[in-house]
Amino acid sequence: MPADLAGKLVTPDDRRYALMRSTYTTVGRPAVVAIPESAADVAAALRLAREQNLSVAVRSGGHGLSGGATNRGGLVIDLSALNRVEILDRASALVRVEAGARWAQVAHRLAPYGLGISSGDHGGVGVGGLTTGGGVGWLVRYCGLTVDRVRAVEMVLPDGTFVRADKKHNPDLLWVMRGAGAGAGIATAFEIEATEIGDVGYARLAVAVDPAGETLQRWEQAMATAPRELSTAVTLVSRGSSTTAFITAVVASSSLDCVRDAVEGLLAIGDAEIHENRILPYPELIPLGHVDHNTGQMPSHTTNGLLTQMTADAARALVAASSGPDSALIQLRSLAGAVNDLDPAETAYAHRHQSTLVVASVFPPSARTDLTRTWRPVVGHADGAYVNFESAPDNDTRARAYPGRTGARVEELWRRYDPAGVLRPLDGREKRR
Repeated sequence: MPADLAGKLVTPDDRRYALMRSTYTTVGRPAVVAIPESAADVAAALRLAREQNLSVAVRSGGHGLSGGATNRGGLVIDLSALNRVEILDRASALVRVEAGARWAQVAHRLAPYGLGISSGDHGGVGVGGLTTGGGVGWLVRYCGLTVDRVRAVEMVLPDGTFVRADKKHNPDLLWVMRGAGAGAGIATAFEIEATEIGDVGYARLAVAVDPAGETLQRWEQAMATAPRELSTAVTLVSRGSSTTAFITAVVASSSLDCVRDAVEGLLAIGDAEIHENRILPYPELIPLGHVDHNTGQMPSHTTNGLLTQMTADAARALVAASSGPDSALIQLRSLAGAVNDLDPAETAYAHRHQSTLVVASVFPPSARTDLTRTWRPVVGHADGAYVNFESAPDNDTRARAYPGRTGARVEELWRRYDPAGVLRPLDGREKRR
């Protein structure tokens, strides 16, 4: 073992191994887990992998649904020790966040300054994985994706070179790291323009859904005319012949009038009742209690698609997918708003006209084949996909996540910066980790 990684390597005979080997969805059996404390340590870990011919997995928080943040018999680079959060310039709201921090830690660190970053919906999610893939958070319609606010990335390339990517230095790297970073390098820190945010409105509603899915169409129509301060997440739950949409609404405002108006618009979509409606500090949405070790506690299979319009056929297919004999857990996330302000070519996340993200998941004993069968009637209505909500990435899902010219540019940059396929195989097929 290299001297510069002394005390920073965990092997199967180490008592820490049981808490370091797995992700949220996948139990791993790596030969060694490296816990770097600097970019130089990351480079040393990559050198170790080359010398020992070990496959490489990179972990920030470990919530990645593919399980790609662990492996069997390889090296896992766990970035959890790189977790500092600092204010670089309060006037411009520029902050530096290291890739191994969890989003709950970021929210609580920034809150005293009246700042926040839209960053997923679970405090245990790691900064690096979410940010390099996109970042659909509780403030997504108000702030855009997490990648939309990234101004610079500090990173280690697969050959061990340390670089900074911003609009003046390595702009191609900055572009690919904002949405397709997993195949280009290992981010160690991000400079992000945070948002002025304090207390937010929070509401939970339950709405009866008709079999034809007209309720879902009215939800989409309500979001199309709603102020961009409102972002919503919808979970479809079926019991027998009835389906209920449980809606979580977050309003980027501490004004009770604004929150009340936003919730009133949602009540108009159907037979609804309010379960909760209050003002709370933004960090309460992603609490520190979420930060924990991952031990493969939530095995699942997940896929997703983006909808440009909730047509009658798409809505009907979603209700059927959530209530049929091989039903899946169906979740909808509202998009548009600030997400669609950017030119599709500005980042590797190119989906800037869609209105809804649909996520489908199944859990044991259901298998991937069950999800595929349930999802098949829905996927024909999809217009693209989001890489962070895919548990079995392959050439097909990659083509949906990175369409057309975006996909060609992503592939070219991955090959340029990782010609040996250290982080992604050269044939485009994911390593099964």
